[in-house]
Amino acid sequence: MLLRELTLVDRDGVRRGDLRVADGELVAVGDLDPRDDEVVADLAGKFALPGLVDAHVHFSLSGERTVDDVVDMTDAELALVEARNARKTLEAGVTGVRAMGARDIDVQLRDRVAAGDVPGPRAVANCRSITATGGHGHHLGREITGPNDARRAVREQAKLGAEFIKFMVTGGVTTPGTDPDEVALTDDELDALVDEAHRRGMHTSTHAHGAAGVTAAVQAGVDTVEHGTFLDEEAIEVMLAEDVTLVPTLSAPYHIVRNVDAATADVRRKTEHVYERHIESFRRAVEAGVRVAGGTDAGTPFNMHGANAAEIEFMSEYGMSPLEAIEAMTATAAEVVGLEGQGTLEAGTHADLLLCDADPTSDPTALNDPALVLKGGEVVGGSDRESRTAFERAGASGSATARAVRSGLD
Repeated sequence: MLLRELTLVDRDGVRRGDLRVADGELVAVGDLDPRDDEVVADLAGKFALPGLVDAHVHFSLSGERTVDDVVDMTDAELALVEARNARKTLEAGVTGVRAMGARDIDVQLRDRVAAGDVPGPRAVANCRSITATGGHGHHLGREITGPNDARRAVREQAKLGAEFIKFMVTGGVTTPGTDPDEVALTDDELDALVDEAHRRGMHTSTHAHGAAGVTAAVQAGVDTVEHGTFLDEEAIEVMLAEDVTLVPTLSAPYHIVRNVDAATADVRRKTEHVYERHIESFRRAVEAGVRVAGGTDAGTPFNMHGANAAEIEFMSEYGMSPLEAIEAMTATAAEVVGLEGQGTLEAGTHADLLLCDADPTSDPTALNDPALVLKGGEVVGGSDRESRTAFERAGASGSATARAVRSGLD
């Protein structure tokens, strides 16, 4: 199938081009002529991006004001919640995610999506976030005490199919009794977590608000820092020196601030303390040259699945150009989390595409309502009925999973 007359947008910039799709992949990109008997879809006026990659989502959470609404769910109930949120995310144009763990369900969802049993993005998945006893996220995580227990926890996650390890080096906004600015794990625990994960070929990610926690985790060898809310000069310097990626999750505090009257008193107090400092930390990191991967923290209070593209708007507003922000939430995010074949419009990659009606490098809000979403060359979302109909007539009726997604859109 040949997709013609598109404006292509990815890390290589903005240019006119055509895309040839076969067997779920992009097999050619550029100024292409139709082959004999090749199906052609004329998409003049559309802007085509790689499907977005969200490097930080929580499918187990659905924007509740408090995690207490989730902790008493059975595993079966939580699995249904995750499946629903994965579908919403895919329909919004996010074709790849790093799922940040809740009990041990994310890895099961990842496998069911890969098998085509349920609709959702391609995923790199964790099992349980590792935290200090009583630390941030302990409700759905794995609490540890001491370096030996830290190694045991990593081995448990690997046994269950986790592809990376996430740990909580500081307290958090949404866990009562924890301080976002304080280090919660010892240096020995951090060294053990990172060493054991790397020995097993797994990358490591740390929830970290305070600068001291960021610095400690980076010195232990962590690969990505999530949030980075209170970065200081030392933390930025060590991140640059060790080539560590920042996943800023600007969406998370934004949505709490906009719904502050509905938030719990503890969350409200902490968010009012962090919001402006978070924006300033992000600006400083970008100006210093820290690598940034887009991630939303979707699922946290009032931070809904399906609104993921807003993170590009926030990154654009607070220090990056729109094209840089798009690259952060496509190519960079895919590379950082280990989703091969995603994030670029290059031959040999998955035909995972987001098509919109306006230039997102001029107006990033154009990404919030995609005209068409493709995963593996199949239509799985989008609001433009004319484009969807053209695709279906062109032969992209798709699998049972794709048809199930479209039936919910009709």
